[in-house]
Amino acid sequence: MSNQQNATLGGGCFWCLEAVYEEVDGVSDVVSGYAGGHVPTPSYRQVCNGTTGHAEVVQLTYDPSVIGYRDLLEIFFTIHDPTTKDREGADIGPQYRSIILHHDDEQKEIANAVINELEANGVFGDPIVTEVEPLDTFYRAEDKHQDYYERNTSQPYCQSVISPKVAKLRKKHAEKLQQRTTGR
Repeated sequence: MSNQQNATLGGGCFWCLEAVYEEVDGVSDVVSGYAGGHVPTPSYRQVCNGTTGHAEVVQLTYDPSVIGYRDLLEIFFTIHDPTTKDREGADIGPQYRSIILHHDDEQKEIANAVINELEANGVFGDPIVTEVEPLDTFYRAEDKHQDYYERNTSQPYCQSVISPKVAKLRKKHAEKLQQRTTGR
């Protein structure tokens, strides 16, 4: 039995991150939720108001013998814009900020190293504003937000915002994807 670990990441709408990481080999579970705020047990409506301090995040359960934390972060920085404060595309507000919520000191060191490497290599035209903070509490989002893309692929938001991110993952990180007998 492998040693499962968790990673908690926020980079815009949690539906986008969830759809992407559900395709990654070694990731066994992806849960949409909220973290990084000051209101206990927030609702989606409260978080969308932008006053709880929470970000929309996903919490991943992964097998580090299949995919490393650094690899998860490389995907993370591929599928969202880490240079825009409190926004991802048309989604605007602190709930959409770019944030890595580390579970231990090793994750913190890796996150900071990846950000420093991206900055040193000039990968993005603007400075990375991704926050790196310890995870305090993760709150699971309401059931209607779980597996959202899978259940709503034909909706306009899914087609115009999420599908391109999934396509980008498939193109840039094909070697990290689960082998599927059926696909979307």
